[in-house]
Amino acid sequence: MVTKLILDNRSITLVDYQENNTETGHLRITVHFKVSHEEYHDVTTLLYKGSFDVNIPEKNLTFIGTIENYSTSITNLYKKGNIGDFYLTLIEVK
Repeated sequence: MVTKLILDNRSITLVDYQENNTETGHLRITVHFKVSHEEYHDVTTLLYKGSFDVNIPEKNLTFIGTIENYSTSITNLYKKGNIGDFYLTLIEVK
């Protein structure tokens, strides 16, 4: 199982990883990861960029990816000690 994703040099520990191809042959990855109160600002600021250098070290896979889908749990991450679930789908840009 893939346990780590690197977006623009930021390492993210994964809970789940899925990979497939779009109808046009582009790689699509869907990941689930946890975000703490302390990480929230940095992670969401990064995700607002929309496109990233994507690295999956365990698969020796790198590509430029753009967000297809992004969602979070309703956890209030402004409250210290809380942890939220983030779900992110990226599509390879060729």
